[in-house]
Amino acid sequence: MKNIDNIPTSKIQRASKLVTTGLKVGVNYAKYYGEKIVKSEEVAKERLNEANASDIYDGLKTLKGSALKVAQMLSMEKNLLPNAYVEKFSLSQFSVPPLSPPLVVKTFKKYFKKMPSEVFDTFTKASINAASIGQVHRATKDNKELAVKIQYPGVAESISTDLAMVKPIAMKMFNIKGEGSDAYFKEVENKLIEETSYVLELAQSKEMASKCSNIPNLKFPRYYQEFSSEKILTMDWMEGLHLSEFLEKKHPTAVLNKLGQALWDFYMYQMHVLKKVHADPHAGNFLVSDTNELIVIDFGCIKKVPQDFYIPYFELAKKENIENPSFFEEKLFELEILRADDTPKEKEFFTALFYEMLSLFTQPFHKEEFDFSDSIFFAKIATLGQKYSKSTERRKMNGNRGSKHFIYINRTFFGLYNLMHDLQATNVKINNYKNL
Repeated sequence: MKNIDNIPTSKIQRASKLVTTGLKVGVNYAKYYGEKIVKSEEVAKERLNEANASDIYDGLKTLKGSALKVAQMLSMEKNLLPNAYVEKFSLSQFSVPPLSPPLVVKTFKKYFKKMPSEVFDTFTKASINAASIGQVHRATKDNKELAVKIQYPGVAESISTDLAMVKPIAMKMFNIKGEGSDAYFKEVENKLIEETSYVLELAQSKEMASKCSNIPNLKFPRYYQEFSSEKILTMDWMEGLHLSEFLEKKHPTAVLNKLGQALWDFYMYQMHVLKKVHADPHAGNFLVSDTNELIVIDFGCIKKVPQDFYIPYFELAKKENIENPSFFEEKLFELEILRADDTPKEKEFFTALFYEMLSLFTQPFHKEEFDFSDSIFFAKIATLGQKYSKSTERRKMNGNRGSKHFIYINRTFFGLYNLMHDLQATNVKINNYKNL
Protein backbone atom coordinates (compact mmCIF):
# COMPACT_ATOMS: atom_id res chain seq x y z
CA MET A 1 0.00 0.00 0.00
CA LYS A 2 1.39 3.41 -0.99
CA ASN A 3 2.55 5.67 1.86
CA ILE A 4 1.29 9.21 2.34
CA ASP A 5 3.94 11.96 2.55
CA ASN A 6 1.54 14.72 3.60
CA ILE A 7 -2.05 15.22 4.74
CA PRO A 8 -4.14 18.25 3.72
CA THR A 9 -4.62 20.18 6.97
CA SER A 10 -5.97 23.61 5.98
CA LYS A 11 -9.65 24.24 5.34
CA ILE A 12 -8.94 25.23 1.72
CA GLN A 13 -6.80 22.12 1.05
CA ARG A 14 -9.39 19.76 2.51
CA ALA A 15 -12.29 21.49 0.76
CA SER A 16 -10.42 21.32 -2.55
CA LYS A 17 -9.97 17.58 -2.13
CA LEU A 18 -13.70 17.10 -1.56
CA VAL A 19 -14.53 19.31 -4.55
CA THR A 20 -12.31 17.08 -6.72
CA THR A 21 -14.10 14.03 -5.36
CA GLY A 22 -17.45 15.67 -6.09
CA LEU A 23 -16.44 16.24 -9.72
CA LYS A 24 -15.57 12.55 -10.08
CA VAL A 25 -18.97 11.61 -8.68
CA GLY A 26 -20.57 13.94 -11.24
CA VAL A 27 -18.75 12.15 -14.06
CA ASN A 28 -19.95 8.81 -12.67
CA TYR A 29 -23.56 10.00 -12.81
CA ALA A 30 -23.11 11.12 -16.42
CA LYS A 31 -21.88 7.61 -17.28
CA TYR A 32 -24.79 6.13 -15.35
CA TYR A 33 -27.40 8.02 -17.37
CA GLY A 34 -25.71 6.86 -20.57
CA GLU A 35 -25.48 3.23 -19.44
CA LYS A 36 -29.18 3.17 -18.49
CA ILE A 37 -29.97 3.48 -22.19
CA VAL A 38 -27.98 0.42 -23.27
CA LYS A 39 -28.04 -1.65 -20.05
CA SER A 40 -30.61 -2.50 -17.40
CA GLU A 41 -31.33 -0.02 -14.62
CA GLU A 42 -30.08 -2.55 -12.06
CA VAL A 43 -26.69 -3.09 -13.76
CA ALA A 44 -26.18 0.64 -14.37
CA LYS A 45 -27.02 1.49 -10.74
CA GLU A 46 -24.66 -1.19 -9.43
CA ARG A 47 -21.81 0.19 -11.54
CA LEU A 48 -22.64 3.72 -10.34
CA ASN A 49 -22.53 2.66 -6.68
CA GLU A 50 -19.20 0.87 -7.15
CA ALA A 51 -17.63 3.87 -8.93
CA ASN A 52 -18.95 6.40 -6.41
CA ALA A 53 -17.95 4.30 -3.39
CA SER A 54 -14.43 3.92 -4.78
CA ASP A 55 -13.98 7.61 -5.63
CA ILE A 56 -15.47 8.87 -2.35
CA TYR A 57 -13.35 6.48 -0.29
CA ASP A 58 -10.18 7.37 -2.23
CA GLY A 59 -10.83 11.04 -1.47
CA LEU A 60 -11.56 10.50 2.21
CA LYS A 61 -8.61 8.17 2.88
CA THR A 62 -6.12 10.89 1.92
CA LEU A 63 -7.88 13.40 4.19
CA LYS A 64 -8.01 10.93 7.11
CA GLY A 65 -9.41 12.31 10.39
CA SER A 66 -13.10 12.90 10.97
CA ALA A 67 -13.93 12.79 7.25
CA LEU A 68 -12.67 9.19 7.12
CA LYS A 69 -14.23 8.46 10.52
CA VAL A 70 -17.65 9.34 9.11
CA ALA A 71 -17.06 6.76 6.35
CA GLN A 72 -16.16 4.24 9.05
CA MET A 73 -19.41 5.00 10.90
CA LEU A 74 -21.40 4.68 7.68
CA SER A 75 -19.79 1.30 6.92
CA MET A 76 -21.64 -0.10 9.94
CA GLU A 77 -25.02 0.92 8.48
CA LYS A 78 -25.34 -2.27 6.44
CA ASN A 79 -29.08 -1.88 6.04
CA LEU A 80 -29.03 1.75 4.85
CA LEU A 81 -26.21 1.87 2.31
CA PRO A 82 -25.74 -0.09 -0.93
CA ASN A 83 -23.33 -2.99 -0.47
CA ALA A 84 -20.64 -1.32 -2.62
CA TYR A 85 -20.36 1.51 -0.08
CA VAL A 86 -20.35 -0.84 2.91
CA GLU A 87 -17.52 -2.93 1.44
CA LYS A 88 -15.39 0.06 0.45
CA PHE A 89 -15.99 2.13 3.58
CA SER A 90 -15.27 -0.92 5.76
CA LEU A 91 -11.61 -0.58 4.74
CA SER A 92 -11.48 2.52 6.95
CA GLN A 93 -11.81 0.30 10.00
CA PHE A 94 -8.23 -0.98 9.89
CA SER A 95 -6.72 -0.65 6.42
CA VAL A 96 -5.89 2.79 5.01
CA PRO A 97 -2.69 4.21 3.46
CA PRO A 98 -0.15 4.95 6.26
CA LEU A 99 2.10 7.95 6.76
CA SER A 100 5.55 7.58 5.23
CA PRO A 101 8.43 6.77 7.66
CA PRO A 102 9.96 10.29 7.44
CA LEU A 103 6.58 11.88 8.24
CA VAL A 104 6.11 9.40 11.12
CA VAL A 105 9.40 10.44 12.73
CA LYS A 106 8.63 14.13 12.18
CA THR A 107 5.14 13.74 13.70
CA PHE A 108 6.40 11.74 16.69
CA LYS A 109 9.05 14.36 17.50
CA LYS A 110 6.46 17.13 17.21
CA TYR A 111 4.14 15.40 19.70
CA PHE A 112 6.68 13.90 22.12
CA LYS A 113 9.58 16.40 21.80
CA LYS A 114 11.94 13.46 21.28
CA MET A 115 12.87 11.10 18.47
CA PRO A 116 11.38 7.59 18.69
CA SER A 117 14.92 6.21 19.11
CA GLU A 118 15.34 8.36 22.25
CA VAL A 119 12.20 6.88 23.84
CA PHE A 120 12.19 3.21 22.78
CA ASP A 121 14.87 0.55 22.40
CA THR A 122 13.48 -0.31 18.97
CA PHE A 123 10.81 1.39 16.85
CA THR A 124 9.40 0.20 13.52
CA LYS A 125 8.98 3.29 11.35
CA ALA A 126 6.70 1.45 8.92
CA SER A 127 3.09 1.36 10.16
CA ILE A 128 1.69 -1.99 11.28
CA ASN A 129 -1.90 -0.77 11.09
CA ALA A 130 -3.45 2.48 9.86
CA ALA A 131 -7.01 3.69 10.51
CA SER A 132 -9.01 6.93 10.42
CA ILE A 133 -7.47 9.00 13.24
CA GLY A 134 -4.09 7.39 13.84
CA GLN A 135 -1.74 4.55 12.93
CA VAL A 136 0.08 1.93 14.99
CA HIS A 137 3.80 1.14 15.16
CA ARG A 138 5.61 -1.67 16.89
CA ALA A 139 8.27 -0.88 19.48
CA THR A 140 10.18 -2.43 22.38
CA LYS A 141 11.29 -1.06 25.74
CA ASP A 142 13.02 -3.06 28.47
CA ASN A 143 12.05 -6.34 26.77
CA LYS A 144 8.39 -5.31 26.52
CA GLU A 145 6.64 -5.55 23.16
CA LEU A 146 4.66 -2.35 22.65
CA ALA A 147 2.10 -0.86 20.25
CA VAL A 148 2.53 2.89 19.73
CA LYS A 149 -0.44 4.75 18.24
CA ILE A 150 0.42 8.08 16.59
CA GLN A 151 -2.30 10.55 15.63
CA TYR A 152 -2.30 12.00 12.13
CA PRO A 153 -1.29 15.67 11.85
CA GLY A 154 -4.12 18.20 11.81
CA VAL A 155 -6.89 15.73 12.71
CA ALA A 156 -8.14 17.50 15.84
CA GLU A 157 -7.99 20.95 14.26
CA SER A 158 -10.03 19.97 11.19
CA ILE A 159 -13.01 18.24 12.86
CA SER A 160 -15.43 21.17 12.72
CA THR A 161 -14.65 22.05 9.10
CA ASP A 162 -14.75 18.39 8.02
CA LEU A 163 -18.18 17.89 9.57
CA ALA A 164 -19.43 21.09 7.97
CA MET A 165 -18.34 19.73 4.59
CA VAL A 166 -19.93 16.28 4.99
CA LYS A 167 -23.05 17.59 6.77
CA PRO A 168 -25.12 18.10 3.57
CA ILE A 169 -24.40 14.50 2.49
CA ALA A 170 -25.33 13.07 5.89
CA MET A 171 -28.49 15.17 6.11
CA LYS A 172 -29.68 13.93 2.74
CA MET A 173 -28.79 10.32 3.50
CA PHE A 174 -30.56 10.22 6.86
CA ASN A 175 -33.41 12.63 6.07
CA ILE A 176 -32.26 15.16 8.66
CA LYS A 177 -33.90 18.55 8.24
CA GLY A 178 -32.06 21.81 8.84
CA GLU A 179 -34.19 22.80 11.82
CA GLY A 180 -33.12 21.00 14.98
CA SER A 181 -30.21 19.18 13.34
CA ASP A 182 -27.47 21.03 15.25
CA ALA A 183 -27.86 18.91 18.40
CA TYR A 184 -27.17 15.71 16.44
CA PHE A 185 -24.11 17.08 14.68
CA LYS A 186 -22.81 18.59 17.91
CA GLU A 187 -23.02 15.16 19.53
CA VAL A 188 -20.90 13.66 16.72
CA GLU A 189 -18.46 16.58 16.83
CA ASN A 190 -17.98 16.28 20.60
CA LYS A 191 -17.32 12.54 20.39
CA LEU A 192 -14.82 13.03 17.56
CA ILE A 193 -13.02 15.72 19.56
CA GLU A 194 -12.83 13.29 22.49
CA GLU A 195 -11.35 10.63 20.21
CA THR A 196 -8.46 12.93 19.31
CA SER A 197 -7.41 13.24 22.96
CA TYR A 198 -5.13 10.32 23.73
CA VAL A 199 -4.85 11.54 27.31
CA LEU A 200 -8.59 10.92 27.65
CA GLU A 201 -8.32 7.60 25.80
CA LEU A 202 -5.54 6.49 28.15
CA ALA A 203 -7.74 7.19 31.19
CA GLN A 204 -10.78 5.53 29.58
CA SER A 205 -8.75 2.49 28.55
CA LYS A 206 -7.38 1.94 32.04
CA GLU A 207 -10.79 2.38 33.64
CA MET A 208 -12.68 0.08 31.26
CA ALA A 209 -9.97 -2.61 31.31
CA SER A 210 -9.99 -2.59 35.11
CA LYS A 211 -13.78 -2.63 35.52
CA CYS A 212 -14.34 -5.31 32.86
CA SER A 213 -11.48 -7.57 33.93
CA ASN A 214 -13.94 -9.98 35.56
CA ILE A 215 -15.57 -10.91 32.23
CA PRO A 216 -14.46 -14.39 31.07
CA ASN A 217 -12.55 -14.84 27.78
CA LEU A 218 -11.84 -11.12 27.45
CA LYS A 219 -8.36 -9.56 27.41
CA PHE A 220 -7.03 -6.00 27.43
CA PRO A 221 -3.57 -4.51 26.92
CA ARG A 222 -1.78 -2.55 29.65
CA TYR A 223 -1.28 1.13 28.95
CA TYR A 224 1.86 3.19 29.61
CA GLN A 225 1.42 6.82 30.63
CA GLU A 226 5.18 7.49 30.58
CA PHE A 227 5.27 6.73 26.85
CA SER A 228 2.04 8.53 25.99
CA SER A 229 0.98 12.12 25.36
CA GLU A 230 -1.95 14.09 23.94
CA LYS A 231 -1.33 12.62 20.47
CA ILE A 232 0.62 9.41 21.24
CA LEU A 233 -0.72 6.35 23.05
CA THR A 234 1.43 3.37 24.04
CA MET A 235 0.13 -0.02 25.15
CA ASP A 236 1.14 -3.67 25.20
CA TRP A 237 1.51 -5.31 21.81
CA MET A 238 -1.26 -7.89 21.67
CA GLU A 239 -0.80 -10.93 19.47
CA GLY A 240 -3.91 -11.93 17.58
CA LEU A 241 -5.92 -11.67 14.39
CA HIS A 242 -8.38 -8.89 13.65
CA LEU A 243 -11.84 -10.32 14.13
CA SER A 244 -12.63 -10.00 10.41
CA GLU A 245 -9.45 -11.89 9.48
CA PHE A 246 -10.23 -14.56 12.07
CA LEU A 247 -13.67 -15.08 10.57
CA GLU A 248 -12.29 -15.65 7.06
CA LYS A 249 -11.58 -19.24 8.16
CA LYS A 250 -13.99 -21.81 9.55
CA HIS A 251 -13.99 -22.42 13.30
CA PRO A 252 -15.80 -24.84 15.61
CA THR A 253 -19.21 -23.69 16.81
CA ALA A 254 -17.99 -23.87 20.41
CA VAL A 255 -15.20 -21.37 19.68
CA LEU A 256 -17.57 -18.93 17.95
CA ASN A 257 -20.08 -19.21 20.80
CA LYS A 258 -17.32 -18.59 23.35
CA LEU A 259 -16.27 -15.39 21.55
CA GLY A 260 -19.88 -14.33 21.01
CA GLN A 261 -20.75 -14.74 24.68
CA ALA A 262 -17.67 -12.77 25.72
CA LEU A 263 -18.56 -9.95 23.30
CA TRP A 264 -22.20 -9.86 24.42
CA ASP A 265 -21.28 -9.94 28.13
CA PHE A 266 -18.79 -7.14 27.58
CA TYR A 267 -21.43 -4.86 26.09
CA MET A 268 -24.24 -5.75 28.48
CA TYR A 269 -21.98 -5.26 31.52
CA GLN A 270 -20.93 -1.83 30.26
CA MET A 271 -24.46 -0.77 29.36
CA HIS A 272 -26.31 -1.99 32.44
CA VAL A 273 -23.65 -1.82 35.17
CA LEU A 274 -21.16 0.88 34.16
CA LYS A 275 -23.69 3.04 32.24
CA LYS A 276 -20.98 3.87 29.72
CA VAL A 277 -20.14 1.89 26.63
CA HIS A 278 -17.48 1.25 23.99
CA ALA A 279 -19.45 2.88 21.15
CA ASP A 280 -17.26 1.79 18.24
CA PRO A 281 -18.05 -1.93 17.80
CA HIS A 282 -16.42 -2.79 14.50
CA ALA A 283 -14.10 -5.68 13.66
CA GLY A 284 -10.99 -3.47 13.56
CA ASN A 285 -11.23 -2.83 17.31
CA PHE A 286 -11.13 -6.50 18.30
CA LEU A 287 -8.48 -9.19 18.02
CA VAL A 288 -8.73 -12.92 18.67
CA SER A 289 -5.82 -14.52 20.54
CA ASP A 290 -4.33 -17.94 19.77
CA THR A 291 -6.28 -19.27 22.77
CA ASN A 292 -9.53 -17.89 21.30
CA GLU A 293 -9.96 -15.02 23.71
CA LEU A 294 -11.38 -11.68 22.59
CA ILE A 295 -8.97 -8.74 22.85
CA VAL A 296 -10.30 -5.16 22.99
CA ILE A 297 -7.70 -2.68 21.70
CA ASP A 298 -9.39 0.71 21.32
CA PHE A 299 -11.31 2.81 23.85
CA GLY A 300 -11.24 6.14 22.06
CA CYS A 301 -15.03 6.34 21.69
CA ILE A 302 -16.81 5.88 25.02
CA LYS A 303 -20.43 6.97 25.31
CA LYS A 304 -21.89 7.74 28.74
CA VAL A 305 -25.52 6.64 29.07
CA PRO A 306 -27.56 9.16 31.09
CA GLN A 307 -30.12 7.67 33.46
CA ASP A 308 -33.01 9.68 31.96
CA PHE A 309 -32.24 8.05 28.60
CA TYR A 310 -31.26 4.59 29.89
CA ILE A 311 -34.55 3.97 31.75
CA PRO A 312 -37.08 4.60 28.93
CA TYR A 313 -34.73 3.10 26.31
CA PHE A 314 -34.57 -0.26 28.06
CA GLU A 315 -38.18 -0.12 29.23
CA LEU A 316 -39.01 -0.32 25.54
CA ALA A 317 -36.87 -3.45 25.24
CA LYS A 318 -39.61 -5.34 27.12
CA LYS A 319 -42.27 -6.99 24.99
CA GLU A 320 -45.12 -6.20 27.39
CA ASN A 321 -44.27 -2.48 27.29
CA ILE A 322 -44.17 -2.40 23.49
CA GLU A 323 -47.60 -4.05 23.45
CA ASN A 324 -49.06 -1.47 25.87
CA PRO A 325 -50.20 1.45 23.61
CA SER A 326 -50.44 4.18 26.28
CA PHE A 327 -47.14 3.21 27.95
CA PHE A 328 -45.46 2.89 24.54
CA GLU A 329 -46.58 6.37 23.52
CA GLU A 330 -45.45 7.85 26.84
CA LYS A 331 -41.92 6.45 26.35
CA LEU A 332 -41.78 7.69 22.76
CA PHE A 333 -42.33 11.21 24.07
CA GLU A 334 -39.69 10.73 26.79
CA LEU A 335 -37.18 9.63 24.15
CA GLU A 336 -38.11 12.61 21.92
CA ILE A 337 -39.31 10.32 19.13
CA LEU A 338 -42.75 11.88 19.31
CA ARG A 339 -43.00 15.66 19.71
CA ALA A 340 -45.64 18.01 21.00
CA ASP A 341 -45.83 19.80 17.64
CA ASP A 342 -46.44 16.61 15.62
CA THR A 343 -49.44 16.55 13.33
CA PRO A 344 -51.85 13.62 13.83
CA LYS A 345 -50.44 12.07 10.66
CA GLU A 346 -46.83 12.39 11.89
CA LYS A 347 -47.75 10.95 15.28
CA GLU A 348 -49.50 7.99 13.67
CA PHE A 349 -46.66 7.36 11.20
CA PHE A 350 -43.79 7.47 13.69
CA THR A 351 -45.67 5.47 16.32
CA ALA A 352 -46.27 2.70 13.77
CA LEU A 353 -42.68 2.94 12.49
CA PHE A 354 -41.08 2.58 15.92
CA TYR A 355 -43.54 -0.09 16.98
CA GLU A 356 -42.48 -2.15 13.98
CA MET A 357 -38.79 -1.44 14.53
CA LEU A 358 -38.73 -2.11 18.26
CA SER A 359 -40.86 -5.23 18.00
CA LEU A 360 -38.13 -6.64 15.78
CA PHE A 361 -34.89 -5.16 17.13
CA THR A 362 -35.62 -6.03 20.76
CA GLN A 363 -36.33 -9.73 20.13
CA PRO A 364 -33.00 -10.84 21.65
CA PHE A 365 -34.08 -9.25 24.95
CA HIS A 366 -37.34 -11.18 25.03
CA LYS A 367 -35.58 -14.51 25.62
CA GLU A 368 -33.07 -16.00 28.05
CA GLU A 369 -30.97 -17.18 25.08
CA PHE A 370 -30.76 -15.97 21.50
CA ASP A 371 -29.43 -17.38 18.25
CA PHE A 372 -27.51 -14.65 16.42
CA SER A 373 -26.89 -16.98 13.50
CA ASP A 374 -30.62 -16.73 12.66
CA SER A 375 -30.56 -15.52 9.04
CA ILE A 376 -34.32 -14.90 9.04
CA PHE A 377 -34.02 -12.39 11.92
CA PHE A 378 -31.26 -10.43 10.14
CA ALA A 379 -33.06 -10.59 6.81
CA LYS A 380 -36.09 -8.97 8.47
CA ILE A 381 -33.84 -6.20 9.84
CA ALA A 382 -32.39 -5.60 6.37
CA THR A 383 -35.84 -5.55 4.77
CA LEU A 384 -37.18 -3.14 7.37
CA GLY A 385 -34.17 -0.84 6.99
CA GLN A 386 -34.60 -0.72 3.23
CA LYS A 387 -38.35 -0.20 3.54
CA TYR A 388 -38.02 2.98 5.59
CA SER A 389 -34.88 4.29 3.91
CA LYS A 390 -36.83 4.31 0.63
CA SER A 391 -40.10 5.55 2.14
CA THR A 392 -41.32 8.62 0.27
CA GLU A 393 -43.80 9.29 3.08
CA ARG A 394 -40.98 9.44 5.65
CA ARG A 395 -39.02 11.88 3.51
CA LYS A 396 -41.97 14.29 3.50
CA MET A 397 -41.96 14.44 7.29
CA ASN A 398 -39.53 15.92 9.77
CA GLY A 399 -36.98 13.13 10.19
CA ASN A 400 -35.24 14.66 13.21
CA ARG A 401 -36.46 12.04 15.66
CA GLY A 402 -35.20 10.93 19.00
CA SER A 403 -32.76 12.06 21.65
CA LYS A 404 -29.21 12.88 20.55
CA HIS A 405 -28.10 9.87 22.60
CA PHE A 406 -29.65 7.57 20.00
CA ILE A 407 -26.82 8.35 17.58
CA TYR A 408 -24.16 6.42 19.49
CA ILE A 409 -26.36 4.00 21.44
CA ASN A 410 -28.13 2.76 18.29
CA ARG A 411 -24.78 2.67 16.49
CA THR A 412 -23.47 0.50 19.32
CA PHE A 413 -26.32 -1.98 19.09
CA PHE A 414 -26.30 -2.16 15.29
CA GLY A 415 -22.55 -2.78 15.37
CA LEU A 416 -22.88 -5.36 18.14
CA TYR A 417 -25.69 -7.23 16.36
CA ASN A 418 -23.67 -7.34 13.13
CA LEU A 419 -20.57 -8.67 14.92
CA MET A 420 -22.65 -11.29 16.73
CA HIS A 421 -24.13 -12.36 13.39
CA ASP A 422 -20.68 -12.45 11.78
CA LEU A 423 -19.62 -14.78 14.60
CA GLN A 424 -22.73 -16.92 14.02
CA ALA A 425 -23.01 -17.13 17.80
CA THR A 426 -25.81 -19.37 19.06
CA ASN A 427 -27.37 -19.95 22.48
CA VAL A 428 -26.07 -16.62 23.75
CA LYS A 429 -27.16 -16.02 27.34
CA ILE A 430 -28.70 -12.56 27.23
CA ASN A 431 -28.58 -11.72 30.94
CA ASN A 432 -25.33 -13.46 31.76
CA TYR A 433 -23.81 -10.10 32.80
CA LYS A 434 -25.88 -10.28 36.02
CA ASN A 435 -23.74 -13.21 37.17
CA LEU A 436 -20.40 -11.44 36.64
